[in-house]
This record gives sequence, structure tokens and C-alpha cells, in this order.
Amino acid sequence: MAYSESTTSAPAPPTKRPSTKRLRVAQGILLLFHVTGFVGLAFSQDPDFYLQFVPLNLLLTAALLLAHDRHSPAPMFGWFCLSIMVMGFGIEVAGVRTGVIFGSYTYGNVLGIRVFDTPLIIGLNWLLMTYLAGGLAQRLPLPGLVRAILAAVLMVGMDVCIEPVAVHYGWWKWAFDVIPLQNFKAWLAVSFIFQLYYNSSHVAAGRNPLVPFVYLVQLLFFFGLGLLIR
Repeated sequence: MAYSESTTSAPAPPTKRPSTKRLRVAQGILLLFHVTGFVGLAFSQDPDFYLQFVPLNLLLTAALLLAHDRHSPAPMFGWFCLSIMVMGFGIEVAGVRTGVIFGSYTYGNVLGIRVFDTPLIIGLNWLLMTYLAGGLAQRLPLPGLVRAILAAVLMVGMDVCIEPVAVHYGWWKWAFDVIPLQNFKAWLAVSFIFQLYYNSSHVAAGRNPLVPFVYLVQLLFFFGLGLLIR
């Protein structure tokens, strides 16, 4: 049979991926903000100057992270983000007002505008934690229930690192200056529920290339500060 160009298979078009340059720029910005914040809080004579940027850092991290979500269907993704933020904020309001869920605690002024004695931005923090942990667990070939448990543990692990730093810098304050075990038990329960919801949605944070980087940077940030303030 004679060779014919018409029988030659055309190469498959490359899979669309987020621009490597765009990803590196986002990583560079996040690294710059976290390193600057770390150095400022740990070694500056005036840590209050850097504390005022905590809400901005959280907003920036959320914007860059969620902007790299290219695989979650838009309607479900928007509803997921909104519902986690609202539920997270509501749980925190109930926690602050009753002291029953996490223990007895109050928020300071560092995290910005408060409604019902609770910073509005805390809902965004719940979203970031849920999205990051869910995305990491989603990368593993595990059953849904096991993934939810693993992701909940990842969220609690991050909270363990955050707590001493948050208390030290006045983000919130615990009664008698003791972080209760109840806080971590409640975090595990709430995180597990949120992860079950994540698994039932079509959100694909596991395909977001920025997820591992953000989780690692934040983990090192809080773990490192925790060591230095002891």
C-alpha cells in the first residue's frame, strides 16, 4: 500500500494547562508576602505594623488560589465557596456567643471588621482550609470517606500550628489563656462535615496546581512562627 499523507494521524492537541509563567508569578507573590510577614512578625521591633496586613494576606491568598481553579464547574464552584464561607462564619458566631462548640474564646481586632463579635473574614479562612485540604486528599486514589477523614485531619493539623501564633499575636483569646482540647475535637468534627460536602460537590481542587504550594507555605509559616515565639 502506497504511503499517503491522508492516512497519517495528526498529533493530538496539547492539554490545556495553566500557564507555567502565571503559576510561578502567583507562587512568587505568595512566597514574598509570607516571608515578609514571617520576618516582620518574628524579628521586627513593631510587629503591629505587619499584623495590619493579615486580612490582606488572606484575601490575596484566596484570590490567587481560587483563580487557578480551572476544572470546577462555575455554578457549583460559586455555590460551594459561598456556602462554606457562610457556614464557617455561622459556626464561629455560635462558637463565640455560646462557648459550647470550640470552647470559650473572643476575637481581637487583627482580623478586621467584626459582625456578632466575629470577623467577617473568618468565613474565608474556613473556605481556604476546606479547599486546600480537600484538594490535597483528592489527589490520592482513596475512597470518599477515607479522603474526607484525611482532609479533616489535614485541617486540624494546620489549626494546631495556627493556634499558638494566633493567640500570641492577639487574633483571638482563649479563656484562662489555655487552648482547650475541645477546640481540636470540634475542628475535626466540623472539618469532616465540610469535607463530606466537598466530596459530594464537583469541585476539583485536586487539579489546582497551586494547592500543594499554598498548604505547604502556610504550614511552614505558622509552624516556624510557633517555634520562635515559644
